Amino acid sequence: MRALLLGGTGDANRLADALARAKVDAIYTYAGRTRIPLGHTLPVRIGGFGGADGLASFIRQEKITHVIDATHPFAAEMSRNAVTACAATGVALLALERAPWSKTPGDNWIDVADIDAAVTALPETRSNVFLAIGRQHLAPFAAKPQHAYMLRFVDAPDGKLPLPEAEVIVSRGPFTAEGDRELMRTRGIAWLVARNSGGTGARAKIDAARELRLPVIMIARPELPERPRAESVEEVLAWLGHDARLGA
Repeated sequence: MRALLLGGTGDANRLADALARAKVDAIYTYAGRTRIPLGHTLPVRIGGFGGADGLASFIRQEKITHVIDATHPFAAEMSRNAVTACAATGVALLALERAPWSKTPGDNWIDVADIDAAVTALPETRSNVFLAIGRQHLAPFAAKPQHAYMLRFVDAPDGKLPLPEAEVIVSRGPFTAEGDRELMRTRGIAWLVARNSGGTGARAKIDAARELRLPVIMIARPELPERPRAESVEEVLAWLGHDARLGA
């Protein structure tokens, strides 16, 4: 058995640690947009594959038998490529995919389908906006330059941002609802824009917004092809362990 872990998320990092402790023959790969704290001994590959065909070639070249897609829920292109490449090579695929957040009493969500719809949903009058969507999707919000945007990144941005007025906070989670509530209160945040990433590590801002009774523009996850999925590291290890006992 030889596994390929498609990562770049906190869930993927935890799985990489578990694979290393279990002495699973595995390669950890991620796009490299953020610096990942590596506390494991797995071989690491940084960068893209060149689409589904490139990923399939890598799977054959490295004699991969199992692929675990633990990319971000919004990394749709990589997830689609994984489905295509695994189908082409006959390799087993499992997605480590946390459940999306669900609205709870007191939440004031404006559900939208994508980034463009989120821009449209923002008000025309000037507001302080916590834009919690990652650095790859900022440019569309330049269409509403009247707002003061607060951004939170894992790493400091390279170069100029596409927004005329933006405060960047460099910090790595997990965060707490208490901390995010104070952050939003002191910055006078009136709107939160977030992607429905799910999980616990990024939920603090959602809970804080509910406590402050702020509207949340919630961007839905992209649609992905059907694939087997797990919600925990333990489920992934059981999936690998079952196949390992069969001699895969």
